[in-house]
Amino acid sequence: MIVTKSRLLTSILKPQSKIAFPSTLLNVRLKSSTALPDIDSSKLKVTMNSELKKKPLNKDLLFGHSFTDHMLTVEWTATKGWEAPKILPYGKLSLDPSAVVFHYAIECFEGMKAYIDKQGKIRLFRPDMNMNRLASSCKRLTLPAFDRKQFLECVKELLKIDKSWIPKEKGYSLYIRPTAIGTQNSLGVGPSNKALMFVICSPVGPYYKTGFSAVSLYATRDYVRAWPGGTGDAKLGSNYASGIRPQIEVAKDGYQQILWMFGKEDYVTEVGTMNFFCYWINEQGEKELCTPPLDGTILPGVTRNSILSLARDWKEFKVVEKNITLPEIKKASTENRLLELFGAGTAAIVSPIKNIRYNDFDIKVPLDPKDPKAQAGPLTTRFAETIMGIQYGDINHKDWSVVID
Repeated sequence: MIVTKSRLLTSILKPQSKIAFPSTLLNVRLKSSTALPDIDSSKLKVTMNSELKKKPLNKDLLFGHSFTDHMLTVEWTATKGWEAPKILPYGKLSLDPSAVVFHYAIECFEGMKAYIDKQGKIRLFRPDMNMNRLASSCKRLTLPAFDRKQFLECVKELLKIDKSWIPKEKGYSLYIRPTAIGTQNSLGVGPSNKALMFVICSPVGPYYKTGFSAVSLYATRDYVRAWPGGTGDAKLGSNYASGIRPQIEVAKDGYQQILWMFGKEDYVTEVGTMNFFCYWINEQGEKELCTPPLDGTILPGVTRNSILSLARDWKEFKVVEKNITLPEIKKASTENRLLELFGAGTAAIVSPIKNIRYNDFDIKVPLDPKDPKAQAGPLTTRFAETIMGIQYGDINHKDWSVVID
């Protein structure tokens, strides 16, 4: 069955004029951008899957192992712009072996979630931020610009169709993976004249099966996640691929995550694939929540932004974005000024940290002084519970929790 809608085309392709390549492709984009169609959700074509899959039980869910019955695809060419978006049965992609995504890693993605509230409605958590970040990542790779609102409307339609795949139990959700790739058939290095955006969805359980579980980190100098002028602030698959080997190496020594440092000062950047937060009493005697600034090496996380916004609204302690070094954290620990450390991201919301291996020294991080069995400090727990409450609609937030009608 095919369902087609129609609406007037509105937005245009934005030219990537700041990047110079020995190619005429950018000139083509600049000259024809005003005439090229953008993504238009009213032209969405839907083909329903006639063979629905058996859904796994919640208790059997593994992150990213099960996928829903349908997927969303939108194709683009430099001469024709964006084609009509399609919702199709989940299936394989057909790409030429010379597609640039395979050779030059022209690929970026997003990670977001859908939730079912107590009224049985679908909710998204700050999806506009995911769309903005996806657009920014595309720009970094010279992939085409797109109408973010229209693309999000297509994603919403996909969620309506596969609503039965969203787990209803608290702590469970549907993980959504929007992806953009360059599909030009060429071994030449330059902007791709063809692209594909697609969205797949996977039901997932809570990051921690039995509550929080504090992790130990290994601070490394052998590898660097990002550097000034690089791609650390974009959500590119290549950023994650290079972190797999370092993660395996530290896991052999019993550490759950790697702590990425940069520079001779040993600046903290990120923890694993999450943003890093430090809650301490600073040297001026103030309680302070701090995280590294968005200087181009840090991914602008949706959870990161949410934590900063909540903390500033609470007005209970100082909140700053500033450079943090491992020596400063070590000093705070030895002076009993270190209160809590945690990572923040979509998958776990927050991940408590209990120990950092740094220069053959273990920096012990307090958890909850009132509960020796606790796996997270009180502020870490508060952030997790507040954000989760908003995600499931238990805490009202008209801007962050988007209900899909």
